Amino acid sequence: MKMQSNFLCALTLFLTASFGMLHAQDNNVNTEFGVKGGFNMSNLYGSGDDVNDNNVLYGFNAGVYATLPISDFVAIQPEILFTTKGAKLEYDNAFASGDAKFKLNYIEVPLLVRVNITKNFNVHAGGYASYLVSSKVTGSGDVSFEQEIDRDDLNKFDAGIAAGVGVDFNPISIGLRYNYGLTNVGKERTDAITGTTYTFPDAKNSNLTLYLSYKLN
Repeated sequence: MKMQSNFLCALTLFLTASFGMLHAQDNNVNTEFGVKGGFNMSNLYGSGDDVNDNNVLYGFNAGVYATLPISDFVAIQPEILFTTKGAKLEYDNAFASGDAKFKLNYIEVPLLVRVNITKNFNVHAGGYASYLVSSKVTGSGDVSFEQEIDRDDLNKFDAGIAAGVGVDFNPISIGLRYNYGLTNVGKERTDAITGTTYTFPDAKNSNLTLYLSYKLN
């Protein structure tokens, strides 16, 4: 998505400019344990293609997090989340109109480095690993259907990079994060007739999240 690419560029520039300010901060990050959840905008992108704004699928995420300081302004932040991903395809032709949704549900474990620029503002970046727990395709419009997808036909593990920003109001925080998948959703297969190999679906996850967290301690 263009919005996601612009967000990552702006975040990189902000991180570079902010490191010169860190020496002036004092104990901006503390140990936290809490719950969080949010709104997802997900998509799939193919090999060699840029993520675009088409075929966005809306979903959610929910889970728990911990913030573990390693200095006055830097912390490690592990999380465990249930999150939805996938993509939506809309069609409108002479025969039918509607949409089809490719839905993927994961248990996701991000591991992030969090830098508190001030007590109330942080930037974070790192990686994530996910395990696929369910998948299905649904359709609505002139043709309605719902079909479970055998997880053995897809990669059960996904991994990628993540980056975001957060604003703390104690005990509530809000933030924006982008996950860029590095693993194909589909598995490599061999055609029984031609013997050629192919990957279906040959695409990776892309996910932009607006989240709300609540500190419990």
